[in-house]
Amino acid sequence: MAHLIRDRGNIKWTAMMLPEHVKQLRELDWDQSKKVKPELDEQQLQQIEETICEAMAEDLFLCFTYFKQDDFHLLIGKVHFVDTYKREFRIVDYHNEIHKLKQDDLIDVKIN
Repeated sequence: MAHLIRDRGNIKWTAMMLPEHVKQLRELDWDQSKKVKPELDEQQLQQIEETICEAMAEDLFLCFTYFKQDDFHLLIGKVHFVDTYKREFRIVDYHNEIHKLKQDDLIDVKIN
């Protein structure tokens, strides 16, 4: 339902939207902003593995770029444990909190 409003001689339409419509519009906008996880080639995967091994050997912080829930995220920390069975890393951040990061979610890793 729309209402007609006169404002200084100009006619404006204002919409009265139901909460369901607002929700649908937000979901539509959210769908439009979905991002796609890039596929990594063998060389990129090899580079990530080498960077992680070097950082573990030297006890260095890494900056992990990963893709989760349709968006890109950053995490800075040290690899505490590699779970080869679950294919995930346990990373300790600056606050000594442990994060689990799936190997398949990784996009890039750089020494911080």
